[in-house]
Amino acid sequence: MTENPRYSRQALYAGIGKPGQARLAKSRAAIVGLGALGAAAADTLARAGVGTLRIIDRDILELTNLQRQILYSEQDIKDGLPKAKAAHKRLSLVNSEIEIESVVSDVTAVNIDDLLDDDFDIIVDGTDNFETRLLINDVAMKKKIPWVYCGVIGASIHSFPILPGETPCFRCYIGEAPPPGSVDTCDTAGVLGPAVLVAVGLACVDVLKILAGKTEALVHGLQMVDLWAGRHRRFGLKKDSQCPACLGQYDYLDGKGRSAEARLCGRNAVQIHPGEKATIDLKALAERLSPLGVVEPNPFLLRFRPADWPEGELTIFPDGRSIIKGTNDLSRARSVLARFLGS
Repeated sequence: MTENPRYSRQALYAGIGKPGQARLAKSRAAIVGLGALGAAAADTLARAGVGTLRIIDRDILELTNLQRQILYSEQDIKDGLPKAKAAHKRLSLVNSEIEIESVVSDVTAVNIDDLLDDDFDIIVDGTDNFETRLLINDVAMKKKIPWVYCGVIGASIHSFPILPGETPCFRCYIGEAPPPGSVDTCDTAGVLGPAVLVAVGLACVDVLKILAGKTEALVHGLQMVDLWAGRHRRFGLKKDSQCPACLGQYDYLDGKGRSAEARLCGRNAVQIHPGEKATIDLKALAERLSPLGVVEPNPFLLRFRPADWPEGELTIFPDGRSIIKGTNDLSRARSVLARFLGS
């Protein structure tokens, strides 16, 4: 069989080698969240030759994303594309030899079993909140799927790999999701673009080690980097003998702590998710809303700007999820949604 020259430099590296590259080609990786971290991870793993990528994101593109989210362009914003579809379009141009599955969806306890099925070899964290990470941790522990945690705030990076049954899990590390307002977010501390690339580099090296079958090369423990100060530290982590997830109790998978409403980081927006699965006819909804303001539908979502609320915008997805932009007030967002959607 003729060797693929695309990956020749990577296969030359002794840590990967030709056998490791062949394993990558047969691997399936899921990336949850396609913001700064997830977008860069998807680009890295597509170029590395991971055979199948499932990329999952709930959000639509905004101009503020372009400072650090490397897969997207101004044209994607003009086209009103969800991040998952814009990323799919770009990654298909980067590597046409791999399979890409894009999903526009919020990851919840209701759908995560279907989104992250047993056939995945790894899950990559591209999220921006602890609740979703604890949910990923639960499903990864239940299905014995390795995953890599990665987070960036300001210029500070945290990352470590999780091998269910072997290493401490994310809940061993964090315990419970911290109370709202108790930790910095991208709203309060910002995000330095180069820190994202360093974080993804650290995380994706661990991903490649796992997929290439070189788990013995993993250096376990939490990596912490302050890129601005030039500090790089590693801390050992210990299994918590009372960790519910390690003991087979999956609280977040059972729905604990998952709110139906959430303020979106850096967006002056609120997301509201229906309590159960729903299906919305976007075409019919567009016809109903068009007398009340500006309606911009596409195959993936509907945007609506009410005539009597010019600073506001509703984005409605077929699964019933809605993003109300123009307010951070949960009560106000629910009222707006009830007014126009009756729910």
